[in-house]
Amino acid sequence: QVQLIESGGGLVQAGGSLRLSCVASGRTFSNSSMGWFRQAPGTERDLVAIIASDDFTYYLDSVKDRFTISRDKVKNTVYLQMNSLSPEDTAVYYCAAGSWLRLRLRASEYWGQGTQVTVSS
Repeated sequence: QVQLIESGGGLVQAGGSLRLSCVASGRTFSNSSMGWFRQAPGTERDLVAIIASDDFTYYLDSVKDRFTISRDKVKNTVYLQMNSLSPEDTAVYYCAAGSWLRLRLRASEYWGQGTQVTVSS
């Protein structure tokens, strides 16, 4: 069965950096989009970034100049490099895979279990 496993979260000071990884298994997503979402307590799950099969990318405006999404199709893996982190970035970060439209609608069929990112001030 399909699994998406995130890693790389943790506790970091404001201004610091983290690199999240998500490895997919069970099928290849080389012809699909992959993305990252985040959810803070009491809030909806927000789309952070998507990378399409042709490497076209989308970013949430508040992270556009700080975060970079990339992928390795051979390894079936998507990454999120997060720089200049602030406490407002604190959330559980989830990876997802599927069609571009489903990811934009926060309706992906495939989700990871999430990795906690906590940014202290």
